[in-house]
Amino acid sequence: MAFNHLPAGVHDALGPLSVTPVTHSMPMAKNHRSDRSTADTASRPSPSTVLDRLASGPSRASRITHTEHLPPREGRHAVWPDRIRPEIIAAVQASGIEHPWAHQARVAEHALDGESVIVATGTASGKSLAYLAPVLTALLEGSEAPNGRGATALYLAPTKALAADQRRSVKELSQPLGNAVRPAVYDGDTPFEEREWVRQYANYVLTNPDMLHRGILPSHPRWSSFLRALRYVVIDECHTYRGVFGSHVAQVLRRLRRICARYGASPVFLLASATAAEPSVAARRLTGLPVVEVADDASPRGELVFALWEPPLTELHGEKGAPVRRTATAETADLLTDLTVQGMRSISFVRSRRGAELIALIAQERLTEIDRSLARRVAAYRGGYLPEERRALEAALHSGELLGLAATTALELGVDISGLDAVVISGYPGTRASLWQQAGRAGRSGEGALAILVARDDPLDTFLVHHPEALFDQPVESTVLDPDNPYVLAPHLCAAASEIPLTDEDLELFGPAAAGLLPQLEAAKLLRRRATAWHWTRRERAVDLTDIRGGGGSPVQVVEDGTGRLLGTVDEGAAHTAVHEGAVHLHQGRTYLVRKLDLEDSVALVEEASPPYSTVARDTTTIAVLETDVEVPWGDGRLCYGSVEVTNQVVSFLRRRVITGEVLGETKLDLPPRTLRTRAVWWTVTEDQLDAARINPEILGGTLHAAEHASIGMLPLFATCDRWDIGGVSVPLHPDTLLPTVFVYDGHPGGAGFAERAFHTARSWLTATRQAIASCECDAGCPSCIQSPKCGNGNDPLHKRGAVRLLTELLRAAPEEPAPKESGRKESGRKESGRKESGRKESGQQESGQQESGSKEPRTR
Repeated sequence: MAFNHLPAGVHDALGPLSVTPVTHSMPMAKNHRSDRSTADTASRPSPSTVLDRLASGPSRASRITHTEHLPPREGRHAVWPDRIRPEIIAAVQASGIEHPWAHQARVAEHALDGESVIVATGTASGKSLAYLAPVLTALLEGSEAPNGRGATALYLAPTKALAADQRRSVKELSQPLGNAVRPAVYDGDTPFEEREWVRQYANYVLTNPDMLHRGILPSHPRWSSFLRALRYVVIDECHTYRGVFGSHVAQVLRRLRRICARYGASPVFLLASATAAEPSVAARRLTGLPVVEVADDASPRGELVFALWEPPLTELHGEKGAPVRRTATAETADLLTDLTVQGMRSISFVRSRRGAELIALIAQERLTEIDRSLARRVAAYRGGYLPEERRALEAALHSGELLGLAATTALELGVDISGLDAVVISGYPGTRASLWQQAGRAGRSGEGALAILVARDDPLDTFLVHHPEALFDQPVESTVLDPDNPYVLAPHLCAAASEIPLTDEDLELFGPAAAGLLPQLEAAKLLRRRATAWHWTRRERAVDLTDIRGGGGSPVQVVEDGTGRLLGTVDEGAAHTAVHEGAVHLHQGRTYLVRKLDLEDSVALVEEASPPYSTVARDTTTIAVLETDVEVPWGDGRLCYGSVEVTNQVVSFLRRRVITGEVLGETKLDLPPRTLRTRAVWWTVTEDQLDAARINPEILGGTLHAAEHASIGMLPLFATCDRWDIGGVSVPLHPDTLLPTVFVYDGHPGGAGFAERAFHTARSWLTATRQAIASCECDAGCPSCIQSPKCGNGNDPLHKRGAVRLLTELLRAAPEEPAPKESGRKESGRKESGRKESGRKESGQQESGQQESGSKEPRTR
């Protein structure tokens, strides 16, 4: 299925950080260990001193648009519940932690009472220990059973790196307990000879949703002894399960609950999340169970200095003569270089795999000129690496051998990297939750830390660095997911039927949409009703109907031509844009050119090269309205939400100079089109509104196109999405509406909830869009407001002033809130208060209008 893309990106936020000092009666207490010596800590410069040094270069100080000082906070202790085994408390104390924080004790109490609970507190607040204390107590008691495994626990992490890190932590903590706790990682990297031991003997299995979906649930008879004794299911970093990925995980968890019930188990779910709005609501939607919320963070926090950094304008001119800012990639590479020279341990978080490789490569080259030994202490970390490469990088980071790392969101999550001094965030990551998650990687031992957000030349980034209140004075977002999406639900009903025949009694577990889908699945000859149950009818595995991360299809293998060496993989859904013929592909600091993309065999052949450019794919898009679910008058115009069909085709790619972004040329491509049925929000305007806004036919196309670009750029502020999760089309006369129309759609089959959120926050969303365009200091439009550097129309036509006038007129008659009607698709009980790694492409021109499309960067499993 076309465009089966994963939401970007993946996210333990630092919590709702107040700039008002918080004081408690108890002095700051030591609950976590530092890997730095006392002498090292004493000689370490303060975050403000480090920032001053970074800003001391030529014109550097003017790049800092705002500095936020978040003061230290003292901690509040409690005592463990008396049902926590004394051996566990002794093991915790032996690790250097004398007393729990208050929120840790509360989580343990709920877990011991058999209540599912979510702990939603800041980075480094000890969420792991909060759920480990009751889990290890259960495992210790279970080890006293005759078979030595009277209780088991399952740990789910969104990434392999986090699962491996948690296994290390559990092994260290439980060492005094002997063999009572037997943790084991079970994922795609686990050798086959070890898997049987894990099934039979491990009592704490650490895995990911992908392996649960593809490996454990379909083979549940082989896991029967483990599942029968399953007491707890831990879901770490659960705020990353959003959009389509989160909707898939929600259905995987329902399948797990169903199978456990057949074996007589009813596990308690323990969830850990970054601070989020209404975490219990999101947890209930994810698990299908009532979940108690613990969100009062009682841990101490060191000082955090958070700087907003805007790269300077260059002398270069981009498309249509617009001024061009220095790229966030080049600026981040400079900062990573300078931090490494200062001896600061730091991570730069980058939005794409290619960006991570580029930043590491540039920093290494610059460090070589200063000190060759330093160049070896900087590396890239991203998804798509081979397992041994990932493990080596993680070990080097833990040991301190690496000083600087350019990483994608594969390392954003709760991997315990203590002692970091600074985090540089290259481009707004899409949500405030992710921003705080990434910033919280530094200072994890309770010391002061520096965080810098480097703005890309993008409407949202530019808006945020000049409106810091949108970052520091707003709560983090709610989690958006929709398990009732039929494109998500249908394959999981098939998978459930193949695991155990599906009965009418099971349907309530899978949600209200399940019963209506079964006749369609029977008509498609996927299921068959026999007596009182639905059965899977095919020989192939039902779980292969879907990739829960939305990749769709087999990953494309990236193979070095001539040697046959496998470099890595790219998701099938991203292959057209990432490894098309002529694409520049980066891997471990080496540059390759794609010589051939074989879609039939899922192979991209590459050869090592050193081109002075990067490549960016461009595409074209048409859109058709299938059904309008909700329609709200906006003056004479309309705001609508419903189903659409999008047809997309990658048609060419640009070659851009690496550092400056200068366009060197464009090459045509011949790739097949893809179709996507999804959800969209769209708005129309009438002739009278155009007249009132002084929009004549000559500037209408450019006006709509500019408003479309800017609105896509601003939507991540209002929905938990990345701009690569969504696409858009602007049409001066659309055949279905017969009016000038702007569409913004979800880049996922069946929708991901982002367009729905846009509909329900449309007034605020489009008001911010208008403000972002109007406040930009350029004359006719630039990448900071209405230009997209990847627009398939070459950003032509665009009309900045027309967009401001049109949005002003449209908003004049906008209701305070669109009146939602029942759309047949459940509104997920979410409230928005206001994005993996992400990827590329905004582009395309068709006969009727302009377009910016949703896509994504390949993700790690």
